[in-house]
Amino acid sequence: MIIRIVRMHFTQAGVNEFLEIFNRHKSAIRNFPGCLHLQLLVDVDDKTVFSTLSHWDEPQSLENYRKSELFGQVWGRVKTLFSERTQAFSLEKFIDVE
Repeated sequence: MIIRIVRMHFTQAGVNEFLEIFNRHKSAIRNFPGCLHLQLLVDVDDKTVFSTLSHWDEPQSLENYRKSELFGQVWGRVKTLFSERTQAFSLEKFIDVE
């Protein structure tokens, strides 16, 4: 499983538009082949900073999404709302602590 975290800094004016875009496409993203989980998080101290947390069954599924028309539609608009460069990380579970 691949865990993808994308941290995005928005302009104050861009936050509402981002949330509209996310809400409009969240079901399609969550139901994209290979997506197991999708969550939107907001920074505790800065309400213009959001992160998506998604789980993918394998690296190829994430890559297929990143090359999809859906991703192009969403990311093409969202990236114009940023105030800073986005940070993205792909991770694998290393140690599971119970």
